[in-house]
Amino acid sequence: SHALGAYLKLSTEEKLNNKRFLTIIDMSQTSDNQRFFLIDMENKEVVHKSIVAHGRNTGSHQARYFSNEVGSYKSSIGFFTTAETYFGKHGLSLRLDGLEYTNDNARKRAIVIHSADYVSYGFIKKFGRLGRSLGCPTLPKENYKEVIDNIKNGSLLYIYYPNKDYLTKSVLANHSHKISHQIWASTSVQ
Repeated sequence: SHALGAYLKLSTEEKLNNKRFLTIIDMSQTSDNQRFFLIDMENKEVVHKSIVAHGRNTGSHQARYFSNEVGSYKSSIGFFTTAETYFGKHGLSLRLDGLEYTNDNARKRAIVIHSADYVSYGFIKKFGRLGRSLGCPTLPKENYKEVIDNIKNGSLLYIYYPNKDYLTKSVLANHSHKISHQIWASTSVQ
């Protein structure tokens, strides 16, 4: 319900240019689980789920260590808004802007959504876990252009991890809302 509370707050404050979609990445799950959830807020349903890679220094199979520092090669937790797309060394990529103390260096660190060959079930089969990024939430090649198309230009993205320090300090994570429980009851996402 953290994500929904923040979505409603930012939406009401007109801080989201793209209110249709909300993305939740659940880093409490291991990397062989689907932990990327794309929610269509108009229809209140999860329209896409997939595996997603975390940063090289965040952990092997299980994400454990997070950072906002340049050069840390770790994932960052918290709320982001999506920004513009560009073509980089991984092809189509989507820039992210961190909204909190845990991720406000995202643009400086070039933390973006892109796809890579190491994010696949074939890779998991071979190595027992996903490949890892330099900190980017990296998606499989399948459907990722469609995902980026849906969420680009100002939608809310939440990278969740049960970090007590963050969950206590974050203004956005604490902005819970009465209706969040009703809507959330219908999905299994935290």
